[in-house]
Amino acid sequence: MTITKLSKLTLTMGVGLTLAACGADSGSTDSSKDAGGFDASQTINVISREDGSGTRGAFTEITGVLVKDGDNETDNTYSAATIQNSTSGVMTTVAGDPTSIGYISLGSLDDSVKAVNIEGIEATAETVQDNSYAIARPFNLAHNGELSEVAQDFWSYIMSAEGQEIVVGEGYVEAVTDAPAYEATDGMSGKISVVGSTSVTPVMEVLVEGYTALNPDVTIDVTSNGSSAGMTAAMDGSADIGMASRELKDEELEVLTAEPIAIDGIAVIVNTENSIEDLTMEQVKQIFTGEVTTWDEIAK
Repeated sequence: MTITKLSKLTLTMGVGLTLAACGADSGSTDSSKDAGGFDASQTINVISREDGSGTRGAFTEITGVLVKDGDNETDNTYSAATIQNSTSGVMTTVAGDPTSIGYISLGSLDDSVKAVNIEGIEATAETVQDNSYAIARPFNLAHNGELSEVAQDFWSYIMSAEGQEIVVGEGYVEAVTDAPAYEATDGMSGKISVVGSTSVTPVMEVLVEGYTALNPDVTIDVTSNGSSAGMTAAMDGSADIGMASRELKDEELEVLTAEPIAIDGIAVIVNTENSIEDLTMEQVKQIFTGEVTTWDEIAK
C-alpha cells in the first residue's frame, strides 16, 4: 500500500515537472525571433529613391539591380518598394520601421539608423578611400561652360585646399589632392544658383557657408531636387551649377563641363532594432529586386 502510493506520487511529480518544463520552453522560445527580439519572419520593407536620383542610379548600377543589355538598361528595383524623394525621407522611414531597408549617402549617416557591412567591410570614409568598400560613387558638379566671374570664383573655392578640407571634414573622401590655396578677390559680389542632388546638398551647404564667410556680398541659392534635375538646369542655363551624385550620362557630357568634388560611399541602412550586421552584394541585389522578401531568408 505504501509502496503503491509512493509510486503514484513519484509518477505524478515526474509528469508535472515534465509539463512545467515543456510549458517554460514553449513560452520562452520563438524560432522567428533572435536573441535581441527582432522578428526575422517579417516581410522586408524595401525603401528606394525615385527615378532620376543620382544615388539610385549609382546604387542600382553597382549592386546589379540595374541590368544593361547593349544600349538598353532595365532597373529591376522591386515593384513593391516604397519610394522616397530625398535622403532624409529614406532615413526617416527606415528609422521608424524595424522591417525596412534603404540606402543613403554615407556622409548623411547618423545614429538614427544602422549601416550594415557589405561583404564584411564597414562603410567609412577610410574604406571608401582604399576601395575596400564596394558601393561608392563621385559627387560631381557641372556647368555649361559659361560661368560668371562670381560662379567661377565659387567653383575655384570648392576645388581649393580650403574647400576640400570641408569635404573631408564632412566625412567624404577628397576628390582633389594637393589642391591649391584659395585666393579671395576683393569686392566679389553677385548671385549664384546651385541645383541638384539631395545627397550632395548637405556638403554643398557647408561649402556655401565657408565661401560666403570670405565673400559676404555673394548670395548663393541651393535647390535640392535630384541629380537629373540639376543636370537639366545646368544644361539649359537656369542654374549656374548643377549637382549630381553619380557619373554624368553621355548626353550630359556633350553639353556640360563636370568635375568631381568628393567621393562618397552609399550606406545600406536598416532599423537599429534589426539584428542583421552584414550583407553580401548578392543579398543586397536579391532584397532590392524582391527576390528575397523576408529577413529570415537572409539570416539562414
